[in-house]
Amino acid sequence: MRAGFAAPLRYTFTMTRRISILNLVVAAALFAAAPAASQDTPTDDPQILLERLAQPDQDRWQRIERQITRIWSRSGSASVDLLLQRGRDAMQEGRADAAIDHFSAVIDHAPDFAEGWHARATAWFMEGRLGLAMADLEYALALNPQHFLAMMGLGRILEDLGQPEKARDVMLRVRAIHPHRDDVKAALERLDKAVQGVTL
Repeated sequence: MRAGFAAPLRYTFTMTRRISILNLVVAAALFAAAPAASQDTPTDDPQILLERLAQPDQDRWQRIERQITRIWSRSGSASVDLLLQRGRDAMQEGRADAAIDHFSAVIDHAPDFAEGWHARATAWFMEGRLGLAMADLEYALALNPQHFLAMMGLGRILEDLGQPEKARDVMLRVRAIHPHRDDVKAALERLDKAVQGVTL
């Protein structure tokens, strides 16, 4: 009786083990074949989008950049968002003074909203008021240290003020966050030459 029961038990154990191993192999194969969720899953998380943007081989960087800037343009208040849009419309029409008024209202209502400071800095820059533009950009970056557009503006102002080393440092920070823009690459080439000229 014992011998008769032993064989079926060994057979059952062996088959169970084979099925378990087979399940693991199949699961591993399916996992390997599945697309990377981090790349294809839609998200409104700016940190995830920035991680995707920083990838050197990212071929969807323009779409990701637009998505990030849209998220950064949301204050959480419909009235503040309307003021921001009115300011942007005024800038497009070349009415920098009106834009500054709208953006100042944005800042008054939402002082922790980085995009308000960045937008007003752009308007100050259009008016040639570089000191005020730089001050607003510094506020924007204090609130959002990864705001690559604010960094680009700051780098441009530093270059215009004849400070190529500082401008280059800022643009290197931009490139670390966003390695795809041709204007940043061109600025770094230009600033590299300028810094070499200063050191010589």
